[in-house]
Amino acid sequence: MSRNRPGPPEALVRAIPGPLDVDLAESADLLGVEPSAPRAYRRTMTTLRRLTNSCLLVTDDSGTTLFDPGFFTWGSDHVDLDDLGDVQRVLITHAQADHVHPDFVRWLVDRGQDVTVHANADVVDLLGGHGIEAHDGAPANVTFEDVVHEPIPTGATPPNRSWTLADTFTHPGDSYQPSVTAPVLALPLMTPWGSTTASVAFARRLGPRAVVPIHDFYLSAPGRQFAMDLAEKGLEGSDVELLRLDWGDSATL
Repeated sequence: MSRNRPGPPEALVRAIPGPLDVDLAESADLLGVEPSAPRAYRRTMTTLRRLTNSCLLVTDDSGTTLFDPGFFTWGSDHVDLDDLGDVQRVLITHAQADHVHPDFVRWLVDRGQDVTVHANADVVDLLGGHGIEAHDGAPANVTFEDVVHEPIPTGATPPNRSWTLADTFTHPGDSYQPSVTAPVLALPLMTPWGSTTASVAFARRLGPRAVVPIHDFYLSAPGRQFAMDLAEKGLEGSDVELLRLDWGDSATL
């Protein structure tokens, strides 16, 4: 995982033989077989861009997926929403306003082509009340695990859906209950229903290769850095890397 990691030196790139260095017809003749068309190889790249709070964009070969379009990102001046690019899918973990804001969802659907919205039944009902269609199911290349939200101050544990995209990235929403994760896990750092200590324990239990901070909209910029310092310290000695992405930052996975 890297952020703006430089590629190999140009001389080294020129020295590495590529597909065009191989004479397919000559090789086939030596083997006594008919030459076949060259096979196209490409490296799959996934880019993760953090907007604010728990809202992230993940782009891979299947397109761009936006997670948890909540009120803070919608009303924030920290990111330019017009710079999002095309979004094909919107995945929402649960019905709290910092994770789903109907105006934000409507804007995403109206500005794109064939944008689909996926969520649990609570969110489907919420958006349906605003005339927005959402699906209680997973699109292609996506799986989910229905768990409960961690107890909020009233004692309630609302429904929560943990999403995993293409075996690459998992967004657990507001829950420590998911039992599986992709190699990269979104990790709530400062919450009214948990703690940085509990979040670190959650990451250690699931054991992803890396975690990305989320759920910090009420923290100042120094506060967000401090929360990341605490999490990074807590993960020392594990095999879990903290990707220090602040609002607007991106990483290639």
